[in-house]
Amino acid sequence: MKQFILAAAFAGFALFSTISAQTYHLLVGTYTNTGKSDGIYSYSVDMQKNIISQSSIAKGVLNPSFLALSPDKKFVYSVNQNDKNSSVSAFGFDKGKLTFLNKVDANAAGPCYISVTNKHVFTANYNGGSLCVFGRNTDGSLTELLQKIQHVGKSTNTERQNEPHVHQVLISRDMKYLIANDLGTDKVTVYSYNSDDQTSILVPFDTLTVKLGSGPRHATFSKNGQRLYLVQEIDGTVSVIEMKKGKLKLVQESSVIRTKGVVARAADIHLSPDEKFLYVSNRGTANDISSFSVAGNGLLSFVEQVSTKGDGPRNFAISPDGLFVFIAHQFTDNISIFKRDITTGKLTDSGQQIMVGAPVCLLFY
Repeated sequence: MKQFILAAAFAGFALFSTISAQTYHLLVGTYTNTGKSDGIYSYSVDMQKNIISQSSIAKGVLNPSFLALSPDKKFVYSVNQNDKNSSVSAFGFDKGKLTFLNKVDANAAGPCYISVTNKHVFTANYNGGSLCVFGRNTDGSLTELLQKIQHVGKSTNTERQNEPHVHQVLISRDMKYLIANDLGTDKVTVYSYNSDDQTSILVPFDTLTVKLGSGPRHATFSKNGQRLYLVQEIDGTVSVIEMKKGKLKLVQESSVIRTKGVVARAADIHLSPDEKFLYVSNRGTANDISSFSVAGNGLLSFVEQVSTKGDGPRNFAISPDGLFVFIAHQFTDNISIFKRDITTGKLTDSGQQIMVGAPVCLLFY
């Protein structure tokens, strides 16, 4: 096992020694076509001892940019982003080690997000403007394509929205619906999920049109499944959406743009484990992360915005205990680690980081 001793200033060391942080286990999806990474990385991170252990690398996997962990945590699925030659891969997963099972044709260009249930794997295809459904065999391997839904339409941004660009597929908390965010059409579509059906696994159920030109990208559900928090990539809007029995209703809009002249490329969004705070990353010329407090009714109030200490904060993950935020930077090849104040929601740079080529997706396991 390869180990990396994290360099730490005295203040940083004192900071970590005063809290009770567990050892975290982290999967990292990357872009391998940069020549800087080899595939999917698995790490153990001990913040008390300031040690990162590289558990394994699944090599020979082309551009495993986004990952999904099966509900039982025994399998990992990845997109293999390669334009029209893209694919989807399945891996067995045990004690931090991935074992390749099989790979199938993505049947669409540019898969950029992946979700999984007990029976199916779903991909959002950015360039293809579609979403695809694959089955899961009993050994965790993937079946060939079961269903493909092609989106149509466009919106007002002539540079980014001349055609559909499905950016995320997200399963609802009750497993009855799937949400598809389409950056190209400014629509969030709800599909009813029929897990036992053989052909009509997803059926259109409801659609919400958000602010034109905003570009819906990623969303996250509240634990009760009644609220959806959505970030729009093009203009940095953050939307609070009510969801009841599969129907969507916009209730609030905020923004990550707090400085005049900032070019937005808002990326990722997550709630803290206690759901008292919401975090949103922004790339473009900003390279920052914003925090919002969440009221009892789900509405947001801006708290602060800090630099992410890197370029291209594509994805981030909050540790299961809520004490740290790990932020992956696609262009500076680093994962910065921030301490999170669970009372105020504010972030403080720990000074620690993981160096890995073109990190795109982070999953704690």
